[in-house]
Amino acid sequence: MRLVILEDYDQASEWAAKYICNRIIQFKPSQGRYFTLGLPTGNTPLGCYKKLIEYHKNGDLSFKYVKTFNMDEYVGLPRNHPESYHSYMWNNFFKHIDIDPNNAHILDGNAPDLQAECDAFEKKIEEAGGIDLFVGGIGPDGHIAFNEPGSSLSSRTRLKTLAMDTILANAKYFDGDLSKVPTMALTVGVGTVMDAREVMILITGAHKAFALYKAIEEGVNHMWTVSAFQQHPRTIFVCDEDATLELRVKTVKYFKGLMHVHNKLVDPLYSMKEN
Repeated sequence: MRLVILEDYDQASEWAAKYICNRIIQFKPSQGRYFTLGLPTGNTPLGCYKKLIEYHKNGDLSFKYVKTFNMDEYVGLPRNHPESYHSYMWNNFFKHIDIDPNNAHILDGNAPDLQAECDAFEKKIEEAGGIDLFVGGIGPDGHIAFNEPGSSLSSRTRLKTLAMDTILANAKYFDGDLSKVPTMALTVGVGTVMDAREVMILITGAHKAFALYKAIEEGVNHMWTVSAFQQHPRTIFVCDEDATLELRVKTVKYFKGLMHVHNKLVDPLYSMKEN
């Protein structure tokens, strides 16, 4: 497991974007060989998406041979609602890059049979050859996707009831009105993300510090579902200084001492212009 500590949100976002860019380019995607990327929503990945858009607009990165699978979607929110994750992904990322819309997979929270929708999503991931790199964020209670505290660590894509903490955290997107916040969502399972060949978790801000502490320094615990990734063979946690506030000084010092190794993963930044 790697813990990459950057000074602030912007640097953490840029490091993550550079890593994604290099992984796609090194993979050499083509017509018969797609790179498969798992993607999150929320505030944390916005800076990373902006950087990826910048690399695309500069001609350094193409998503033509990339397939994406999003982590989750609200149940019962119309697809074109400004706060649906369909809207989020298209407005903040997909419409600015050259991805084929048929290759951008997002769960349908309005499907007539929600369990069938979840099963079909798992099958699509399998048919795509699995996820090469799953990027995720976490909630202050340590949940990954909508795998709320108490979720099974071997769970698959399914319907979940949202915890009150999550509903309160998401109220800001719905004019602060709790009655407008969806109470259920479709989400990939912890096991779904664990199956990815590589996982990168973005954690920024002091309000996520206790969750990072639980993820890194304590044991695997279904009440903090992000802690499951201690057992993944290739996990990278990318965080800013504020997110490390609950970690031991010794832990922070240890991982900061490895930054010269970690930075070789993103420096040099590769470009498709050179290929």
